[in-house]
Amino acid sequence: MELSQTALVLIDMQKESQYGIENVDGAVAATVPLIAACRERGIPILYTRHISRADAVGLPNKEVLDERGKPVYYRSDSDAMDIIDAIAPRPEDIVIDKHRWSGFYETPLDLMLRSLGIKHLIIGGFVTDGCLMTTVFDAYARDYQVNLVKDISAATNSGSHKAAILMMANWVYDIEIFNAAEIVKKLRGQSCRSWRSAAPDQMQFTPDTLNQVFALLDPKEG
Repeated sequence: MELSQTALVLIDMQKESQYGIENVDGAVAATVPLIAACRERGIPILYTRHISRADAVGLPNKEVLDERGKPVYYRSDSDAMDIIDAIAPRPEDIVIDKHRWSGFYETPLDLMLRSLGIKHLIIGGFVTDGCLMTTVFDAYARDYQVNLVKDISAATNSGSHKAAILMMANWVYDIEIFNAAEIVKKLRGQSCRSWRSAAPDQMQFTPDTLNQVFALLDPKEG
């Protein structure tokens, strides 16, 4: 990973709380030092925000509406669409608004990254099995090398979170997977631990082996 060609992309780390995402506080706490390390190294930081227009224009099929016909989630006339305060963007950061799951779908994200000369993405966010996973697959389709940070990511339940991480591990052939503390070490030129894909579909799992296989993403020292 060449740092001069690397960007941090944070997916939908917004104040929306009605989904009941597990471990939001832990994910945000892990993101704070990662953002700081990226700022130290001059790595660009990009945020996506999922937005549902309050007038319900442009919503996905079957989007949940309230009794007034307004979207329930990420509504544009509420603070639910705002990035969480502890990791809020600065004026020099890039914020990409989107209306579908993937951060690349009909947004300028790819344009911004290519304008910056980016080839490597450090990425994480919410929800692991939705907007994050679709963005990762679309990044891979556009030939970005993905460095997934699993503990700044979260879903509505641990099973979905772990299964989505493993599916990305299986099908993004050049993916590297980190915990936040380990990629901070890498950014600072220190030795670190990560998991790298070596072959397609190498992390096969069943409902009974999900936790066991997921644990393999944390390599032991030595």
